[in-house]
Amino acid sequence: MKLSFSKNGQAMPEKTVELPQSAFEKIEGTEVYWLGNASILINSRGTIILIDPILDSFDMPLLIDMPIKSSEIPKVDALLISHIDNDHLSFETLNNIKAVTQEFHAPAHVADVMIEEGFETQEHAVGNVFKVNDITIKTTPTRHNWQNQMPKYQYREWKEEEYVGYWLETPDGSIWLPSDSQLLQSHLEMPQPDMILFDFSDNDWHITYEGAIKEANTYPEADLLCIHWGSIDAATWNTFNGNPADLVNDVVNPKRVHALNVGGSLTLKRKQQN
Repeated sequence: MKLSFSKNGQAMPEKTVELPQSAFEKIEGTEVYWLGNASILINSRGTIILIDPILDSFDMPLLIDMPIKSSEIPKVDALLISHIDNDHLSFETLNNIKAVTQEFHAPAHVADVMIEEGFETQEHAVGNVFKVNDITIKTTPTRHNWQNQMPKYQYREWKEEEYVGYWLETPDGSIWLPSDSQLLQSHLEMPQPDMILFDFSDNDWHITYEGAIKEANTYPEADLLCIHWGSIDAATWNTFNGNPADLVNDVVNPKRVHALNVGGSLTLKRKQQN
């Protein structure tokens, strides 16, 4: 694990790796790319899934460079949005890839907002199952409706079902994005995933660090691809300032902790017990 540190001591990736056009071509297995913060690209045998992509106009200062210009993305089979927060949903990025994206998927309310912005979006309740080519995707529950506690956002009721995670069954194994969420009991009762897109933010509206360790050790064989760290310049903001090196001391089988460079990838490997 190679890390760098900001001038304020925030752990961050060593560098950004430029994402090549070959990342979108047909391949034999499944590669999972970290695009910074919570943005993920999955290439499963040529099927391209983007999750919460933000490659343009972050409204917060960044520690990283983007691995690709959104306008250079050649194809997207399905784009998944987990929730409406501005570090997960960028309409500038979506507009730049709209012409090459086959499908848009989002939970309640988020889908309505996306439709209003001109994106034909399929809405999914928690527990819904849908397919993208040979990938089966199921939405999983989260609890992240923090806006209800903030007077600025109390112009509506923010419902728990407007935030989802995603479970993806690919030909090469399972990938689970619990997404931004408090730890739920159901998060400890999932099938054994092969890879977790792992938020370990020590924040009360995220999983908390203690909760992250509990989740990780419930699934001791799953690869942990760290997200939601080292990207936004916020050394005093626990939502974004986790250090993946801490996980090595606390999780079972620490070699499965992966702190990628931005633009780096991890090969999905099916675990034998599955």
